[in-house]
Formats: sequence, structure tokens, C-alpha cells
Amino acid sequence: MFEIISNLIAAFFTLAIFSFLYKDNPMYRLAEQLLVGISVGYGIPLTWQNAFIPFVYQPIFIQHKWYLIIPCLFGLMYVVRFSRSLSWLARYPIAIGMGMTGAGVVLSMNAGVLVQMRSAMQPIDNINMLLIFIGTVTVLLYFYFSKAHTGFYGKITKVGVWFMMIGFGASFGNTVMARISLLIGRIQFLVYDVIMGFIK
Repeated sequence: MFEIISNLIAAFFTLAIFSFLYKDNPMYRLAEQLLVGISVGYGIPLTWQNAFIPFVYQPIFIQHKWYLIIPCLFGLMYVVRFSRSLSWLARYPIAIGMGMTGAGVVLSMNAGVLVQMRSAMQPIDNINMLLIFIGTVTVLLYFYFSKAHTGFYGKITKVGVWFMMIGFGASFGNTVMARISLLIGRIQFLVYDVIMGFIK
């Protein structure tokens, strides 16, 4: 009985979300606001139990690591962003966070640039490596703006544009397929769990 009721509620909210495909309506807004409210209501105690208790309360008040009060105060400064008179205090933790990301530049440089450079400098022993080499060179030449994209150079940069369009299309296709798989999952739920559940 509990499974039937929970499936009916899930089906109702699924159809309420799908109703936005027709136009904005009260059922969609109800489902949207309930989703946001339930997510916040679930997230706050989860954060309290899994983040605040083990990383703030226990280290400071049980293990007496008093120096951890300083990062906690910086974290609380984010909250004063909602106060007009004290919102300027939120700039300090934001500035510290932005400054600390500078340490991650070296790691991101390694992951985002050096690894890709090493991958592009492999011996050209098959068609895949040849395509990677041509694509890398032509795309880099496209972004070299000190020379006009005319003549033979312009034709080379056009090849780079084609490589970029294929890459953008593939990433867009992956995004669309991920959304389609979510839609298929919801339709399978409506058909197999809800409708077929009643027929059985």
C-alpha cells in the first residue's frame, strides 16, 4: 500500500513538472516550490549532521582545537551578506577564497594544459593521432589573431573551425542524450511502476 501511494505521489509530481511543456501553470509552480523547499529542508539537517558536528562542534568544543574558530568566523561572514549594514564583511572571505585558488592554478595548469600537450605530442602512428594533431594545430592557428585569416592560412583556420564545431556538437549531443535518458527513466517509471502496477 505504501509503495502504491508513493508511486502515485511521484507520478503526480512528474506530470506536474511535465505540464510546463504546455505552459506555466499552478501545478508546475507547486511541484517546483515543493522540490526547492524539500531539498532545503533535507539539506540543512544533513549539513548539520555531516559537516557542522564533525568539522566544527567536535574539534572546537570536544577536542579543544580553538584555532578553528578563525575559519568558522570567516565562514559566518558569508551569512552577513544578507544584512545591508554588514554586507561589506562578506568581501573578506570571498577575497581569501579567491586568493587561495591561486594555489590551484599550478594543478589546473598541469591537468588542463600540460597533460593535453603531452597527449598531443604522441607519435603519429595511426589515423586517430593524425586527426588529433591536425585538429590541435588548426584550432591553435585559428586563435592566432595577429595574422589575417585569408588565403592558405584562412583555409587552415577553417579546418580548425570544423574541428571546433564537431567538438561542440559532440558535447552538446552528450548533454542532450543525458537529458533524454532522464526523460526515458521518468516515462518508464510512469508506464511500468504506476500504470502496470495498477494493472497487476
